[in-house]
Amino acid sequence: MAYAEKVYKVRDGKKTTKYTWRCRYKKPDGTWGSEPGFPTKIIAEKWGNDQEAAIREGRWADPELMRKRFGTFVEEWLAVQNPRGQTTENRRERLQSHILPRWRDTRLIELNWFDVEAWARTLPCAHSTTKYCVSLMSQILTGAVDARHIPHNPLAGRRLKGLPAATSGKRKERPEDMWAPPETVLQLARRMGPVDGLMVLTTAFIGLRFEEASGLHRRNALLTRSQKHDGGVFECSLVRVDGSEGALAQYFRYDEQAKRRTFHGLEPPKNATSARDIDVPPFLADLLARHLDAWPFDFVFTAPKGGWWWRSSWCARLRPAADGRKARPGGHGHPPLEKWEPIMPGLDMRALRHSHDTYQADINVHPVLAHEQAGHKYPGIKGIYQHPTPSMRVHRLEGLQGLYERALGNLGWESVWGS
Repeated sequence: MAYAEKVYKVRDGKKTTKYTWRCRYKKPDGTWGSEPGFPTKIIAEKWGNDQEAAIREGRWADPELMRKRFGTFVEEWLAVQNPRGQTTENRRERLQSHILPRWRDTRLIELNWFDVEAWARTLPCAHSTTKYCVSLMSQILTGAVDARHIPHNPLAGRRLKGLPAATSGKRKERPEDMWAPPETVLQLARRMGPVDGLMVLTTAFIGLRFEEASGLHRRNALLTRSQKHDGGVFECSLVRVDGSEGALAQYFRYDEQAKRRTFHGLEPPKNATSARDIDVPPFLADLLARHLDAWPFDFVFTAPKGGWWWRSSWCARLRPAADGRKARPGGHGHPPLEKWEPIMPGLDMRALRHSHDTYQADINVHPVLAHEQAGHKYPGIKGIYQHPTPSMRVHRLEGLQGLYERALGNLGWESVWGS
C-alpha cells in the first residue's frame, strides 16, 4: 500500500524545518516508486493509491516516462516503424521542418489539443501539410500510449477547424478542373506522340498512379484474366501493379554521415489495396501490344534513353503539351518548335487519374469494382461481403471502350496517332 514520507528542504547545506511530502508506491515489477513534491500527506497517499489502482487495472503509465521529451520519444517511435522508404522520409521531413522545432522539448504529458490546434493555425504551409503534421503527431502519441508512456492520446479523434484561408493569391481549384474529358486526353496523347502519349492515355483509361506507370515492367503488362462466366469463360487483358516492387519512388533521404541523397528506384505500392490487377479495355490493350512489340526496354514507359522518368523531366514534357508553348526557331543543336495552343492548362498526372475514376462513375461501374480498379479500399462491411463479378468487368470494359470510340468520333479521327 502506498505511503507518504516527509522530505525536508535544505538551505546552505543545512536541513530546515520546512518540508514537503513524497509518495512511495509499489510498481508493477515489485520495486518501490517515488514521487516528490506533494504539499500534504493525504494528497501524497491518495496519489500513490491511485497509481496502485491503475497498476492493478492495467492502465498505469510510469510518471517518469510521462515526463520524457517528445523529441526523444519520436526517435524511439521511428526506430520501430517499417513503412516504405518514401513514407519514412516524408515523416522525417515534416518532423524536422515543422513539428520538432516547436515540440521537441515538450514533455509527453504536457501535450494537449488546445496548444496543438493553436500551433497548427500558425503554420505557413498548405492545409494538407498542416493536417498531415497533426495526424503524424497523433500517430506518435498513440504509440506513446501503447508503450505505456502516457495514459491516453489527447489528439485522438480530434479534427482541425478554422484554418486560415490560403493567402497565396492563386485561384482556388474547382472540382471540374481535376478531370479531363476523353477528347482532351486524346488530343494530349496525339500531341505527345505514341510513346509518352500512350502513358497519358493509359493513366486516364485505367487509372495508374504516376509511380505505378513509371515502374510498370513489361512482364506485368498485358497478362490475361480468365474467369468462368455465363456458361463459358470471360477473358480480358490486364496490367498488374506488383505488390513487391510495383512503384517508382523518388525522394531525398539521409545517409549515415547525415548527407542528403536522392533515392530513385522501385518500392512497394503505397498500401496493400494498391497492389492489384487492372482490366484493360480492348483499344488500350491493342495500343500497348503494338508499343511493346517495338519497344527495346524492360519498362513500359521510360525516358527517351530507357531510364526511369524523373518527375521534373516528365513535368517538362507534359507542361508545354497541356499548357501550350510559343514557337521557337532552331539553332545551337535544337530543332525548331512549332507553336502549340493550350489544350488544358494545369492538367497533370493526378488529374488524369481523377479522370479515370470519373469515367468509371460516368459509365456506372459498380462501386466495389471501381474501388478495386483504382486501388482503393471499399469502405464498410460491403467491402468484405461484395466482390467484383465477370459481368461487372464486362460492363466496365465496354463502357471505357465506348468512351474512347465516342471521343474519336467527336474529334473526327480514325485513330489517335493516324496509323
